[in-house]
Amino acid sequence: MGRGWRADFFARLARLLPDEFELVGVAVRDTDGAADVQRRWSVPAHLSPAELVARQHPDVVVSSVSWAANPAVVADLVAAGTAVLSETPPAPDHAGLLDLWDRVGRSGRVQVAEQYLLLPGHAARRAVVERGVIGTPTSVQVSSTHGYHAVSLMRGFLGAGYGPVAVAGRTFTAPLVDPLHRDGWTLDDREHPAATTLATLDWGDGRSGLYDFTDNQWHNQLRLRRILVRGSRGEIQDDSVVRLTGPRTIVRSTLVRSQLGHDLNLDGHDTEHLSFDGEVVWRNPFLGLRLMDEEIAIATLLRAAARWAAGDGPPPYPLAQACQDHLLSLALDEAVRTGRPVRTERQPWAAG
Repeated sequence: MGRGWRADFFARLARLLPDEFELVGVAVRDTDGAADVQRRWSVPAHLSPAELVARQHPDVVVSSVSWAANPAVVADLVAAGTAVLSETPPAPDHAGLLDLWDRVGRSGRVQVAEQYLLLPGHAARRAVVERGVIGTPTSVQVSSTHGYHAVSLMRGFLGAGYGPVAVAGRTFTAPLVDPLHRDGWTLDDREHPAATTLATLDWGDGRSGLYDFTDNQWHNQLRLRRILVRGSRGEIQDDSVVRLTGPRTIVRSTLVRSQLGHDLNLDGHDTEHLSFDGEVVWRNPFLGLRLMDEEIAIATLLRAAARWAAGDGPPPYPLAQACQDHLLSLALDEAVRTGRPVRTERQPWAAG
């Protein structure tokens, strides 16, 4: 459902994996959009979610529409009896999250397309954390992506649930050249005012998060991406790991990416795996397709959603998780806007 920039990812990946997926149809809101979809993707186009489900009988439908439109689309798809993989966030505001949960939360038919924890680097770091290498994870600092994506990384590494969270934050504006946007180079080397948002999230029990995001940090390569996961016995800073391994023994290790296609490697440009201390902790499940990290993460999520819909796998990212991520993102925005701390409380989706 949808035909925008993000929907293109799902359509393209489905075509790259014909043994696993068949793109059976698309639903859009107008006849011009339907004609565009039929031309670009060579599939039937429909004008409503119900029509798409009734005529194409899909196993799972990806809802990739605007924040405002998404709750109604998801509810219509669930009512039509299909499994749904919803784009993020599932609803634009707190009231919308509560309403969506009330309408479809207990149906068990909705997963959310939150892919950041499935990016190769983050997946490898999470594997190291889950092995207990740095002890109990206590703090996560994220400076790479925004809002609910950053919150999902924090909650994922910390194993945080649905309890109350105290949030505080503010913004700072400073000059910054902005040479790259989604569409490519701007060819503008002037300095423009850019806002940086700093926020803290306190889950209690010693668990915390630090949020650091500058306008357009997704694309502006003048700002390095950083992630820090701190634990009771060490920490992970980007690809570096330090931890206590025994009496008077602190060691440092590195997460190493095996990248094909460099120098005299003639196997094609591709990511093979990531290793830690000589052991593979993440392996590319789509080796040979030459996918970038974002595509690998989305394809991994799409595969997991398909298996879940068929009853052959666990839910990859349930609606309750996504609602909690966006609840905290909204609290962060409110804290920055008002200049006052915000405390979230346990929500209906906490019961699952």
